[in-house]
Amino acid sequence: MVAQFLRLKLRLLRNIFRRSAWQVVGVTVGLVYGLGAAIVVFLLLSGLRGSDDVALVRDVLVVAGSAVVVGFLLVPLVFGVDDTMDPRRFALFGLPDRALALGLAIAATVGVPAFALAIALLGTVVTWSRGIPETLLAIIAAALAFATCLLAARLTAGLGGLLLETRRAREVGGVIGVLLVVMAAPVVVALATVDWASSGRSALAAIGGILSWTPLGAAFAVPGDAAAGEWGPAILKLVIAAATVWLAWRAWERLVAHMLVTPGREAAPRSYHGLGWFGRMPHGATGAIAARSITYWFRDARYWVALVMVPVTPLLVIVPLAIAGVPATYLGLIPVPLICLLLGWSLHNDTAYDSTAVWLHVASGVRGVADRIGRLVPVLVSGVLVIGLGSAVTVFVINDWRLLPSLLGVSTALLLAGLGIGSITSAALPYPVVKPGDSPFQQPQSSGTVTALVQSVTMLGTVLVAAPAIVFAGLGIFLDPAWHAASLASGVGLGLIVLVLGVLVGGRVFNRRAPEILQAAVRA
Repeated sequence: MVAQFLRLKLRLLRNIFRRSAWQVVGVTVGLVYGLGAAIVVFLLLSGLRGSDDVALVRDVLVVAGSAVVVGFLLVPLVFGVDDTMDPRRFALFGLPDRALALGLAIAATVGVPAFALAIALLGTVVTWSRGIPETLLAIIAAALAFATCLLAARLTAGLGGLLLETRRAREVGGVIGVLLVVMAAPVVVALATVDWASSGRSALAAIGGILSWTPLGAAFAVPGDAAAGEWGPAILKLVIAAATVWLAWRAWERLVAHMLVTPGREAAPRSYHGLGWFGRMPHGATGAIAARSITYWFRDARYWVALVMVPVTPLLVIVPLAIAGVPATYLGLIPVPLICLLLGWSLHNDTAYDSTAVWLHVASGVRGVADRIGRLVPVLVSGVLVIGLGSAVTVFVINDWRLLPSLLGVSTALLLAGLGIGSITSAALPYPVVKPGDSPFQQPQSSGTVTALVQSVTMLGTVLVAAPAIVFAGLGIFLDPAWHAASLASGVGLGLIVLVLGVLVGGRVFNRRAPEILQAAVRA
């Protein structure tokens, strides 16, 4: 039966090359890149065989190996995978639970990730082949590490299949995955600034020492401890690694047995009462469009995924600057204006998110100005709250209320200018976006030139409109606080002018290009 599973997995891999020519080219490039990277790692590990600094090599391999195990754990669960060997696909064959679990686990050894991992682990065997006992322990430890990674991937893939079956669950999982990647960026920046020549060695030894006694790094530490002559810790860590594999195997058996008798999850139907926002907003075209836009921002994953990322983005800017030594007073002035910039910029292609539903606007003869104003409402309300509350909290934390006018002026200019320019670009140059109901992380087919042009023009135009307020704010900080009033006046004044002009011009463009907008929506 194991042979049947292996043949099935090989056939599934072979079917990958029966797609369209460009898909085959992409898959081939990915395969070559993955296997090539694994061969490079093998050569690097083989080169470490002659290193005399056994402790350093051991610590590096423990930390790197632990990261690999975490990757095998998190990727299937957080980002989701299309598990072609899901145990529930074999529920009607009447196979014993243990036999099915064994067959699926062995079938997991066939695949590019498994091949790449095997090549890298073979390199660790070469690294620690410094004697017969060390070589034997290295082989056993590599086998345990290989089994740990594959069983970890099977476990989390199975859990992902149970927990992330509904579309909303997959979207939430994708958001969590993106947030994890974003939150890891400051850690990478911090590690890049460490003086590894002086203090990095001790930090690496401390981290490696802790991980070597955990299921994540025990298998990778065994041959290193043996090569260093620490046979007692090596045997204990070997026991930890073996126990990890046994526990993972038992958990996989239980999971397979549970999945065979557990039906797939279905999204619970939601019942809505009343008209919602349509009953709260003023009657008329503008109120209806505003109500629909607010509903989109609350329910449509394409909107709330972008909204979740807005407050996280300032971290990517603040952390590197803080590490570089920028004073905290200046760093505190960044989040609110940056969030306002992103909120205003988010409307630059809002018309395209309607997809073919934009025909309702065209067929009903909605005035372009009403369409433009209605779409502004949710972003404008959110932006006003961010500016008001965020500015007050910022100056309170910084303990300098003289900065409040400049903070209000710059933030208002960035928000209103972005909304005004976006009102024009979303009608004049809509480009393809993710369709309603699809994953917000999909990449739609579009002209990269048009997409980059619209995004760049909107962002650059917004910053240029806010430039006077930014300059006056700088003068107020470094020269004379009296300039803060000028920053507030110029920011609010220019922002309002651009917003009004953007709505009027965007409304005219929408009226004139309504058929082209509908044609673009249908074509996308």
